[in-house]
Amino acid sequence: MNIIDKIKFNEQGLIPAIVQDAESNEVLMMAYMNKVALEKTFETGYTHFYSRSRKKQWKKGESSGHVQAVKEILIDCDLDTILIKVIQTGGACHMGYRTCFFREITGNLEDLKIVKEKVFDPDKVYE
Repeated sequence: MNIIDKIKFNEQGLIPAIVQDAESNEVLMMAYMNKVALEKTFETGYTHFYSRSRKKQWKKGESSGHVQAVKEILIDCDLDTILIKVIQTGGACHMGYRTCFFREITGNLEDLKIVKEKVFDPDKVYE
């Protein structure tokens, strides 16, 4: 039996994938994968995901060039969440940051504070 057949995809056929920098351990992003995206990730050595809003497969960096070279893929004890350790080229976030986690929720729960610096201009990358 193929190991992918043992993975517990949700009702929509998706599994959350947390992407982490292989060297610094910084969490870069979280996206969803379906079986096809996971298979393409294994086949190519670069991350592929499933976009819930666009309802299609996508390779991270296909338009920006900010690809993620896979170094390790781990799965949790319940077989329902994946952790992918990568070497990130450029930023992981489509808003111009290295990580999608660039805002802090402040103590008053009314404001978001930007705590990271942009690494690229998304208007120039996604023209």
